[in-house]
Amino acid sequence: MPDVRVICEVSDGLEAIQKAAELQPELILLDIGLPKLNGIDAARQIRELAPKSKILFITQESSPDVVQEALSVGANGLFVKTDASSDLLTAVRAVLRGEHFVSQI
Repeated sequence: MPDVRVICEVSDGLEAIQKAAELQPELILLDIGLPKLNGIDAARQIRELAPKSKILFITQESSPDVVQEALSVGANGLFVKTDASSDLLTAVRAVLRGEHFVSQI
């Protein structure tokens, strides 16, 4: 995607919060299973510090409860890691257009 640029990568939820506040990115791709602070808890704080950033979750969990919790914290989308090859670009495009995306679970 030539119109999308990666500006930062982090390794845990605490760093994700710090960088989101600092950089105010348009889109944050956030793993639910992050160390130190999971992605859902990080997203709650990111929502406060970077309210204009769109959040797209990636997860290996496909339970309806995880999907519901992710969306309840204000995520714009979610896709499952096993579907990343087919869903990543579609999800990114949808979320950047202001749509919600949830992969088939």
